[in-house]
Amino acid sequence: MSVANRFWQLDARPQGSDFASALSLREEAVQPLEQGQVRIATRWLSMDAGTRMWMSPRTDGYQPPLPLGARMNGLVLGTVCESRDPAFTEGTLVRGFGQWADFSVVTPALAGLEAVDPALADLREHFGALGMNAWTALVGVQEVARVQPGEWIAVSAAAGATGSLACQVARNLGAKVVGIAGGAAKCRYLTDDLGVDIAIDYKADDVAARLAGEVPGGLNAYFDNVGGPLLDAVLPNMAHYARVAVCGMVAAYDSDTPLPGPARFDQVLMRRLRIEGFFIPDFLHRGAEFLPTLRRWLDEGRLQLRFDETAGLENVLTAYARMLSGGAIGKVIVKVS
Repeated sequence: MSVANRFWQLDARPQGSDFASALSLREEAVQPLEQGQVRIATRWLSMDAGTRMWMSPRTDGYQPPLPLGARMNGLVLGTVCESRDPAFTEGTLVRGFGQWADFSVVTPALAGLEAVDPALADLREHFGALGMNAWTALVGVQEVARVQPGEWIAVSAAAGATGSLACQVARNLGAKVVGIAGGAAKCRYLTDDLGVDIAIDYKADDVAARLAGEVPGGLNAYFDNVGGPLLDAVLPNMAHYARVAVCGMVAAYDSDTPLPGPARFDQVLMRRLRIEGFFIPDFLHRGAEFLPTLRRWLDEGRLQLRFDETAGLENVLTAYARMLSGGAIGKVIVKVS
């Protein structure tokens, strides 16, 4: 292929949210593929909070930090344009972990690459109701939090990609849902569009007081995307033998050092709580078993995800910062081609 490829390179460890000083947009001629590799023409990129840890020097995450000078990695949805793997023929629509680039070169087994349905009415749903955020929501609510019909569950970052799907999964499983988000617009989205029972604006409300006053008997489960002070507000308002599914800790992602533990950790003992963390890589191999349920809910109109789409690979950092700062509702994606 005698064409150029633009890609984002990680030059330094970001300080806080200063991504412009840490990443640069580069260009090179595409290189020949090695045996077993696949080249993907990117259509959309997924902006995901977990990738912030990949930029840091921390070595205690679920995967090693990206080395400086490497291409920035992330979830890619695109079309195979060249292949040296017989399982992925040219023209196949695929999703997997590639690079923030016009063209991603991947080894399928290492990238979690899979062919996806090209006939879907909105192909972006492969990043939405049928994507890995939805897998995470389903596993977190159903298997980790073990929510039962009639129980109360709270979800933090509830207007984000994973959080909004977790709210709907819980609702679809018969639970009563408290969505915690920042700002009146997000709270209206949770109640009006997603059908949550209670929406709490952590920027304007006393979260602990509202939970204490409006959730009789306490929460049976908490789907946590945030950690930090918000977790401290929730813990004293959980029922005995409740479950906490720790999906993310966005409160800690801007720091290269771990946050201290919860100030209200005593509630784990007092209320006999079970806390469990989980990550997408733990269940990538199970995607096929999740899809029938998610596809049925999507087709029935019981699972939706709002897309916050930015055009242009050159604008990735703008979209990424908006996702991490909570400036968007739903799933932040970048349309590359």
